[in-house]
Amino acid sequence: MARYWYSMRWMLCFCVFHCLLSLSGARETPSFKYKAVNLGGWLVTEGWIKPSLFDGIPNKDLLDGTQIQLMSVTQRKYLCAENDSGTVSVANRTNHSGWERFSLWRITDSSFSMRVFNRQFIGLDKQGEGINLVAVTSTPGPSETFEIVRNDDDKNRVRIKAPNGQFIQVRTEHLVSADFSANSSWGDDDPSVFVMGITRTLQGEFQITNGYGREKATQILQEHWKTFIVEGDFKFVSENGLTAVRIPVGWWIASDPTPPWPFIGGSLQALDNAFSWARKYNVKIIIDLHAAPGSQNGLEHSGARDAFLDWGQTDENIQQTVDVIEFLTARYAKNPSLVGVELINEPLSPGVSLETINKYYKAGYDAVRKHSSTAYVIMANRVGQADSKELLPLASGRAGTVIDLHFYNLFLDVFDNMTVQDNIDFVQTNRSTELNMVTTSNGPLTFVGEWVAEWQVRGATKEDYQSFSKAQLEVYGRATFGWAYWTLKNVNNHWSLEWMIKNNYIKP
Repeated sequence: MARYWYSMRWMLCFCVFHCLLSLSGARETPSFKYKAVNLGGWLVTEGWIKPSLFDGIPNKDLLDGTQIQLMSVTQRKYLCAENDSGTVSVANRTNHSGWERFSLWRITDSSFSMRVFNRQFIGLDKQGEGINLVAVTSTPGPSETFEIVRNDDDKNRVRIKAPNGQFIQVRTEHLVSADFSANSSWGDDDPSVFVMGITRTLQGEFQITNGYGREKATQILQEHWKTFIVEGDFKFVSENGLTAVRIPVGWWIASDPTPPWPFIGGSLQALDNAFSWARKYNVKIIIDLHAAPGSQNGLEHSGARDAFLDWGQTDENIQQTVDVIEFLTARYAKNPSLVGVELINEPLSPGVSLETINKYYKAGYDAVRKHSSTAYVIMANRVGQADSKELLPLASGRAGTVIDLHFYNLFLDVFDNMTVQDNIDFVQTNRSTELNMVTTSNGPLTFVGEWVAEWQVRGATKEDYQSFSKAQLEVYGRATFGWAYWTLKNVNNHWSLEWMIKNNYIKP
């Protein structure tokens, strides 16, 4: 009998503690850690996940954000936007770096504005009527619109038609002008001919929508949203030991069905469908703001037009992002499948300062709490030059917060020559240490929101991949909120958790 009353008293204390947490607006530590998978490449386009989406775009290698360099065939030197004067000349150098590269803004299939290193656009002087090339404006218009004319036999051999109807020619190393009107021989003696090299491409939401145009993009993307992720995928998730999905969305979803140019409507209905399927199969959902207005990292998965980072530069921009978070939380707060809202994905340091991200996270947290006292508020660590512990002071003072870390044994030179065992050791030591530093007894929960069983090892066997997967599951399983694999579906097999499970490479 004494044991019975002791047990009852313990249960009563637990219930009181639970109620106090609820009344304070906090949420207790989950009874189990979430095993999740990202639904990447669905509501925010990433071309590498499903490249065929871009197949029908004319000049698909010249989309928004494509970075090109132009070498004069007569001088064998690169066209360059000089830093000090804002003028364009052919520099006396044979290598191309920042000032010799141009980021394209696509106007039509063959006409573009060209942005240079200092964010200015190349144009003609005298409001487009002159012949001198300058880079002095941050807002492109007709005077900054050029046509790239490609040779039929060699697409990398081009001529650049200026707004005045003439072609750019290189007269000498330091004299470039838009006044060549002759027909081209396309030979190495033609001063209007350049060899175009592509040094970077982007295949994101902006590129696919502006590349196709609104009418065609609507057909392509709405079909993709209906077929890439379907109800059966949620059934698969549920039946294979997974308990949640992290769904990347773009900021334009809050303006559905008529989002601003060039984005198109329909992704909100797809997200609604996801919540219905999640409820049916007892799967939880983390809404992840993957693309913020202006781009928080300059990468294609942030909806960027080019590689420049413009998010968080103004109070208006931050408020616009907070409004998106509030819209999403208000819409799904009462849905039992909602478990968390991630305020932004992978803000890049140092482009996004700690002061800026803290300011936004405070406002974003309040926006979520305005509509939900139970949804976890997930704060992503900055990627790049940042301290993994830098969010602890902010997150520790707020109930129901989670810090998101992304772990890839990729993208850095340090991984290039690692062996199978080197990679496993790195996970068990370096990743484990970093996770431990962020995991505190009275602080926020921790979440490995992205990881993958892929690496730089060549010739790895199935058993090698299984060992690598097992090591990551063991270490990331210590995260107090859980983990999420990147991603469910991908044409690259090891990046696809669906493929990995079906082929017995991994068992969540």
